[in-house]
Amino acid sequence: MCGVGTAPNCVYGPDGKGTQSHPNEDGHLRFRGDDGCFLYGVFNGYDGSRVANFASQCLTAELLLGQLNSGHTDNDVRRILTQAFDVVEKSYFETIDDALAEKANLSNYLLPHNENVPFHQLSPQSQKVMERLKELEQEVSGGATVAVALILNNKLYIANVGTNRVLLCKSSSDGQNQVLQIGRPHSTDNEDELQRLAALGLDSARIRQAGQIAGQSSTRRLGDYRVKFNYNEIDLLSAAKSKPVVAEPEIHGGQSLEGVTGFLLLMSEGLINALESAHGPEQANQEIVAMVAAELAQQTSLEAVAQSVVDRVKRLHHDVFVSGRQRATYCSRHEDMTLLIRTLNYPLADAALTPTQGGRVCPVSVPYLNSQSTSKTSVTLSLVMPSQSTLTNGTNTASTLEEGTPTPGSQSPTATLQSTNTQTQSSSSSSGDGSLFRQRGSQAAQPDETGRVPPYVDFSQFYRLWGSDHGDGQSMQGGLGPQ
Repeated sequence: MCGVGTAPNCVYGPDGKGTQSHPNEDGHLRFRGDDGCFLYGVFNGYDGSRVANFASQCLTAELLLGQLNSGHTDNDVRRILTQAFDVVEKSYFETIDDALAEKANLSNYLLPHNENVPFHQLSPQSQKVMERLKELEQEVSGGATVAVALILNNKLYIANVGTNRVLLCKSSSDGQNQVLQIGRPHSTDNEDELQRLAALGLDSARIRQAGQIAGQSSTRRLGDYRVKFNYNEIDLLSAAKSKPVVAEPEIHGGQSLEGVTGFLLLMSEGLINALESAHGPEQANQEIVAMVAAELAQQTSLEAVAQSVVDRVKRLHHDVFVSGRQRATYCSRHEDMTLLIRTLNYPLADAALTPTQGGRVCPVSVPYLNSQSTSKTSVTLSLVMPSQSTLTNGTNTASTLEEGTPTPGSQSPTATLQSTNTQTQSSSSSSGDGSLFRQRGSQAAQPDETGRVPPYVDFSQFYRLWGSDHGDGQSMQGGLGPQ
């Protein structure tokens, strides 16, 4: 019922090759408890993975060791979830108390005697203190944002802290698929969060303009002692009457899952940011749902589905960077990416059937950057979909049925996810006249004495074009091609 895909952070060099800048800091959890209770979570760590790792373990213990049962009401569940987040953060700070005390003691020793003194001019003892302070700072720094999904009594509850994203795709009674984003990210452009901070005495317009609080766009997070306990020393937060950055979750639910067919997506901030950097934020939710639906129609394992979608986003992001076009400047790097998929009575592909033997073939448009234009276009991909549907974003229809589009039957609409400058073309042919493939008889080619069959793909045009583009004359004379 659940699959997880991940990819580490990446920074691209001028040649397009990527390197990982730090260890993967994301985390996730997926557990089944008693009384039909299911718990899922995605954790986006930063400045280290300590908080994400601790929270993923402690949160499980705070929710699945008898705290929840089928007799609880919606209010009971919300209260337990809120208490769990509070306990997890307090428990985390208890684990770093000794390190914080040692750090404060060493700082008091060092600063009065060595303030503004270059490291190489410090005494050997002071240098050791400085090195130890750096170790302690690394040990206690960092935080995490969290998105948790709880299923209890066949009801869905979402608890969110920070900037991860949760999507629910479900079939409605009229046969459409609804793509619902549950909750908004707690970020510096969230009006509700800005009002909350303004009520504490902060300048919300200044926070919006800054776009970040202590290096992060989130206004709620787990951990991060510097922001939680030293906020008066941070210029942007110094006027706050009380702690401005909190770990209190926003809770949605319970939403009944009775009779629901679809899937639930939990995504770390890095995944959604990578997709939005590559293609813009306008259709990101519909795009990721289309990718998941496409992979569900082809894969027989949810783990493979989730990983394939993550790999696809990673590839899209990289391709936009190397294209050098309009959005390339937004794609010089991406953070760690995690996608958790939980299906709800949603069928996986049957490995024994081809797309034409089982399932409904439904073209779904996925945006890409055309080599001739900086604007978004769409390419139609034939995908096997489990049920007749179009994609909508909440109550606003985000897809259209294209009149006159050839489909393999009257029950096969075309779901188009991009309507801006749409140029629909078939992915089933790579050349207009079909000359890429040499004509063969109806009988399969027989191997020769070497065990090989005659070639049936003609690359001569490719070699000719390559040679003319890289023209030193040699390629035109047969320098390229199989040797």
